[in-house]
Amino acid sequence: MQRRQRPGVATVLGALVALAITGCSSDGDGQLFEPKREDSPSASSASRSPGGSPSTPAPPAKGSVKVVSTLTENLKSPWGAAVLPGGDLLVGSRDEGTITRVDLETGKQSAVGSVTGVAAGGEGGLLGLAVSPSFASDRSVYAYFTTMGDNRVARMLLDERKPAGQQLGAPDTVLRGIPKGVVHNGGRIAFGPDKMLYAGTGETGETGMSQDKESLGGKILRMTPDGQPAPGNPEEGSLVYSLGHRNVQGLAWDADKRLWAAEFGQNTWDELNLIEPGKNYGWPRAEGKAGKPGLVDPVAQWPTDQASPSGIAYAEGSIWMAGLRGERLWRIPLAGKEPSADPQAFLEGKYGRLRTVVATGSSQLLLITSETDTRGTPEPGDDKVLRLDVT
Repeated sequence: MQRRQRPGVATVLGALVALAITGCSSDGDGQLFEPKREDSPSASSASRSPGGSPSTPAPPAKGSVKVVSTLTENLKSPWGAAVLPGGDLLVGSRDEGTITRVDLETGKQSAVGSVTGVAAGGEGGLLGLAVSPSFASDRSVYAYFTTMGDNRVARMLLDERKPAGQQLGAPDTVLRGIPKGVVHNGGRIAFGPDKMLYAGTGETGETGMSQDKESLGGKILRMTPDGQPAPGNPEEGSLVYSLGHRNVQGLAWDADKRLWAAEFGQNTWDELNLIEPGKNYGWPRAEGKAGKPGLVDPVAQWPTDQASPSGIAYAEGSIWMAGLRGERLWRIPLAGKEPSADPQAFLEGKYGRLRTVVATGSSQLLLITSETDTRGTPEPGDDKVLRLDVT
């Protein structure tokens, strides 16, 4: 079913002229309390971004997206997702605090269980999910979620021998004390090629957190599976991998093990950043490409009505970025550390708000919609997981 279409605005890369925006704009994860757009040497070389020329050839300038099928539907406020080693998909419900298993062959849903301690509200709740790289032996699933007092990361045992709905063990908190708010809770977690756990956090609307190295808000964190500061972090004993972020909700690594992150801007620019350890990505001193000394400019940027980016994935030489307010899937083809061509938009307005994208093969993606998160316009079947073939 064709959804409402939004007026197109030319994508801007490297623009030096700020986009003038007046009035209150309502984005994918918007600020609720002011009339401004809100969302609101290493132990492993894999944790560093390699320099020099790209070792992976650039993909074609233009790509394609084919929606092969609707894998499953009628999910409620889906947010985080992770693929189990056997191939099935785990999907978390932000507002219900539950995890559902989706069979990737049939789309059949089965209840896994509830995450104890989730306190949903505003943009908080059960957010990112990640599967342990040692799942075969430790059977651990990780979750980033909001409690009554903070955001935290916990791991839970997944026991598939137990009845449906009772397969999750009690959360074992590995990191607590991440600031929480009505908005800007961040929430994406992922294990990197170095088998360390990365978490994107938000500044909860308190912009000073982003530049405060002592705060866990407005950062990308890098930790061991036990929640300790990872060896080789920029500052020994600190979890902070990069700072100056506003609200990171997308994390992905390319074929050369470079880390990329999608981030909500405020009134002007949403961002795709290449993340390097110890670097400062500018917020609140800069939004978008500012060219300020000591701050890292985004690799690509979008006017806020075209993106409100959440999850990202890497496939076929490109970053694929889901847009909430923008209601589209962006393809950003890469040549090393830079886009090799202008970003390309797909599925604009066809499926509503798009929250999470997961790579399941060299040219296959799963795309999760986000119409039941209180900011969409749900239609029959929402929310859905779509199966895509991409080039």
